[in-house]
Amino acid sequence: MSRRIRMAGTLLAASALTMGALTGVASAQGDSGRAAAAKVDNPYSGAKVYVNPDWSAKAAAEPGGSKISNQPTGIWLDRIAAINGTGGAMGLRAHLDQALQQSGGSPTVVQLVVYDLPGRDCSALASNGELGPTEIDKYKTQFIDPIASILSESKYANSNLRIVTTIEIDSLPNLVTNTGSRPTATPQCDTMKANGNYVKGVGYALNKLGAIGNVYNYVDAGHHGWIGWDDNFNPSAQVIKEAATAEGSTVDKVAGIIVNTANYSTLKENNFTVNDSVNGTTVRQSKWVDWNKYVDELSFAQAFRQELVNVGFPSNIGALIDTSRNGWGGSARPSGPGAKTDVDTYVNGGRYDRRIHIGNWCNQTGAGLGERPKAAPASGIDAYVWMKPPGESDGSSSEIPNDEGKGFDRMCDPTYTGNPRNGNNLSGALANAPVSGHWFSAQFQELLKNAYPAL
Repeated sequence: MSRRIRMAGTLLAASALTMGALTGVASAQGDSGRAAAAKVDNPYSGAKVYVNPDWSAKAAAEPGGSKISNQPTGIWLDRIAAINGTGGAMGLRAHLDQALQQSGGSPTVVQLVVYDLPGRDCSALASNGELGPTEIDKYKTQFIDPIASILSESKYANSNLRIVTTIEIDSLPNLVTNTGSRPTATPQCDTMKANGNYVKGVGYALNKLGAIGNVYNYVDAGHHGWIGWDDNFNPSAQVIKEAATAEGSTVDKVAGIIVNTANYSTLKENNFTVNDSVNGTTVRQSKWVDWNKYVDELSFAQAFRQELVNVGFPSNIGALIDTSRNGWGGSARPSGPGAKTDVDTYVNGGRYDRRIHIGNWCNQTGAGLGERPKAAPASGIDAYVWMKPPGESDGSSSEIPNDEGKGFDRMCDPTYTGNPRNGNNLSGALANAPVSGHWFSAQFQELLKNAYPAL
């Protein structure tokens, strides 16, 4: 499944978005002589969220982009070099300094994507990384340790910043769904399950980063179209628990989960539910739902959060939902349920998600911006976030040599007719896409055009 981003652009002033009314939580002002505020249950409540100037400048330069260029997005630390900044892009310290300026002394969330596991994203090629499957020590000492060292500096640790870390997207669920005798298995995922380096790496990151008082770890939990099936649901919760208790970590160092990171699954399907039936046939039997227990991200996130509580996580853990590209608005958005001719007609006629197959993940045609970032929007949900910055490519449409460790995945090729992970369907990808993380103007314009709620 997915994706990363290489930050680029120029430093500029950008306003921070306030998510929710300010509460009475006391906070420090960012000087090294003051202690950080006590950890809160939901870091987004009563806080601003940092606007990345690199992304904001690119968005504002696009026709119509100024409508969203003040939105907060994730900062992707997707390789060792990104920590100090590359190619004119800001490094971690520069982002934190800018966040302190944007905060104006108020609690402010900074969203980091920590994404450089050894053997990264074993089921896809566009998001393969720089570290080989066995380079767990390099991951620890050259990636996680330097990030932890910077975040631990008094200037940042004893400040009004709340650091939200999204830990290693597309990693742990792969150990459940893409290994062993399953038709979706890959040799690369089998290797990562056998050597344990996904579990070790995530556990190490949770332990090191979670020891910092103003850091809030959110573990990636895939999306409903990945682990919503009965045979994936509890096993995925179990492997997250395994990682959360590895390498010295504990479940208390997990603030919550994030779902739909850099993906396209609809927040809420209003025109059908998983409990519907047509002429005596359950909706779960339709080709789109395919016996999944969930049809959208909100219901999945709430249920999976509870499943983690059931397996031993604290009862107050939260969930984030990435809504950056799951709006599916525009002229193709259905206005009501499909005809009850049969379950497929009913589901396909009413579903907001217009992908050819729910397993399609790369630069999807017809996608739109989703709900704007918002704190505490629903029960158990800490925030809707734009962790994947809109306009950043998921992967190149054809092979493009690069020095970023990013391969070419046929799922990003619009002519590709698929594999078992997308039911051997067309990829649904946009043409002429650049390497993952690079700016893709055509995708940005597609997202603006199809935004829901509309801009």
